[in-house]
Amino acid sequence: MKRFLLRWLITGIALYAAVRLVPGISYEGGWQTLAGMALIFGLVNAFVRPILTLLSCPLIVLTMGLFILVINGVMLWLATQLASLFGVSFYVKGFGSAFWGALVISIVSFLMSLFIGEESKHRD
Repeated sequence: MKRFLLRWLITGIALYAAVRLVPGISYEGGWQTLAGMALIFGLVNAFVRPILTLLSCPLIVLTMGLFILVINGVMLWLATQLASLFGVSFYVKGFGSAFWGALVISIVSFLMSLFIGEESKHRD
């Protein structure tokens, strides 16, 4: 449960970074909106992304892995579409914003996971 909450927090912070850095990504409300979007984004990545990655495996191999960036953008776009169905006010204007936003989210999540991973090793 602790790991889930930590991943949720990291995703929420990464989404906030994307909002601040990428034009075309915005949200209305407070931290509750980011928390809701982080939950939806995490669920989309857990359930839809593996299927999409498997189906696009030839493209991933052909582009030497770069097509994963496109898949990440599609996952962010899909999560925003689902968020609107649940009343979460998180917006992405166009695929370009989704692509760059997903890239920012990936980098921030990776760096925070490295930092927090190192911290948890020292505490254990």
